[in-house]
Amino acid sequence: MSSNSAAAAPSAFERDARIANAHHGEVRPSEIAIGVLLGRTAEFFDFFVYALASVLVFPAVVFSFADPVTGTYYAFGLLALAFVVRPIGTIFFTWMHHRYGDAAKLTTALFLLGCSTIVMGFLPSYASVGMASVITLAVLRFGQGFALGGTWDGLAPLLAMSVPENKRGWYAMLPQLGAPLGLIVASALYYFLITNLTQEDFLGWGWRYPFFVAFAINVVALFARLRIVVTENYRELFERGELQPSPVGETVRQSGRYIVIGAFVPLASFALFHMVTVFPLSWVTLFAGESIARFLLIELIATVFGTIAHIASGPLADRYGRRRVLGICAGAIAFYSGLAPLLLNGGVVGETIYMVIGSVILGVSFGQCSGALAANFPRSQRYTGSALTSDLAWLFGAGFAPLAALAIADKLGLVFSGAYLLSGAVVTLLALLINRRLASSAI
Repeated sequence: MSSNSAAAAPSAFERDARIANAHHGEVRPSEIAIGVLLGRTAEFFDFFVYALASVLVFPAVVFSFADPVTGTYYAFGLLALAFVVRPIGTIFFTWMHHRYGDAAKLTTALFLLGCSTIVMGFLPSYASVGMASVITLAVLRFGQGFALGGTWDGLAPLLAMSVPENKRGWYAMLPQLGAPLGLIVASALYYFLITNLTQEDFLGWGWRYPFFVAFAINVVALFARLRIVVTENYRELFERGELQPSPVGETVRQSGRYIVIGAFVPLASFALFHMVTVFPLSWVTLFAGESIARFLLIELIATVFGTIAHIASGPLADRYGRRRVLGICAGAIAFYSGLAPLLLNGGVVGETIYMVIGSVILGVSFGQCSGALAANFPRSQRYTGSALTSDLAWLFGAGFAPLAALAIADKLGLVFSGAYLLSGAVVTLLALLINRRLASSAI
C-alpha cells in the first residue's frame, strides 16, 4: 500500500469524529481561517508564556543557583531547545499521519503540548528539589518542541489554495495574526499578576497561572481545528489539491533547495520578532533597572500598533505582491537596526519609540513571511515541505535569537545587538534574490 493510500485510510478515531461532524457540510475558507487563527493563537500564547517566564520567572525559580544574567542565559538556552527538537517531531508525526491519520496525529501532538505546558505550572523550584527542577524543565521543554512538530495541520497552505488569488495576501496574514494576539494575552496576564501580587507571591505561585490558562486555550483550539480536519469536505479538498504529507526523505531530496531558501526568507522577521518581544524585556530587567510592569505595559501598547500593521499587511501584499513587501520590510529592518540600540537605551520615551516602530515593521513583515515560497513546492510535497520550512525558519531565525542578542549586548554592548538584526535583514534579501533567479531560470 502506498503512503498516500495509507494516509487516506481513516482510523477508528477519525471515523467517529467525522460521523459527529457530518452535519456541518462544506467547509468554507472563512471557517478554515477561524480554525487556523485559533490554533496559531494558542501556539503563540504557549510560546510567549514560556518566553516571558524565561525572563520573569525561571532565572529566580529554577536557576537561582546562578546570578540573574547567567540564569537568563540558561533559561534562553532551554527556550531554544524546543526549536532544535521540533524537526524531529515533524518526522515522527509525519509517520504517524501516514499510519493513523491526520486527526489522530493532531490530537496526540496537542495533547502532548498541553500536558507539557500544564505540568510546567506545577514545576518545583530549585530551592526545594535542586537540579531535579532544571532537568524537569528541560524534559518538559523537549516535550513542547517535539509536540510542535506535530501541530502542523496543513490548514494554512490549504487556506491559500481555497481563496481567490487576489485575496491570498489577506488570508496569508490570518494565521500569522496569532502571534500578536498571543503576545497581547500573555503580556496582559503577566502584567496583571505582577501589578497585583507581591514579588514573593508572584515567584511563589502567581507565575503558574499563565501555564494553566495555556492548557485551557489549547483544548479550545484542538476542538476548533478538529472541527475542520475530520470533515469529509476537508479530506476532499486535500485529495483534490494533492496536499498529502509526502515522505520526509523524498521531499528533502527533490525540494531541499526550496526548503533551505524558504527557511532563510523570514530570517529578518524572526530576528526582529525577538528584538521587540523577549530580548528588550531581558535587557530592561537585567541592565536598565527599570520597572518590569511599566515595560510590559509599553509592550502591550506597541503590540496593539503592531497588530494593526499586521492586518494591513494583507491588503498591501495583495496590491504590491508578497515578495516585494518582504523585501521592503527587510530594508526597513536593516535601517531600524542602526537606530534600535540607541532608542532602547533612551529611557521611557526611547523604549516606547523603539517598541512601537519595531512592532509596526514586524507586523507588516511577519504578517506575510509564513509560506512566502510555498508555491515553489510541487503540490504533492507542499504539506511536508511547508512544515519542514517552518521548522527550520524558526530554528535559524528565532530559536537562539534571545540568547544571541543578550550575549552580544552583554559582552560587546547594546549597540552591537543591532548587527544581529542587520545580519537577518541581509540574509532575507539574499534569499529573496536567489529565489527570483531560480524562478527565472525555471521559465
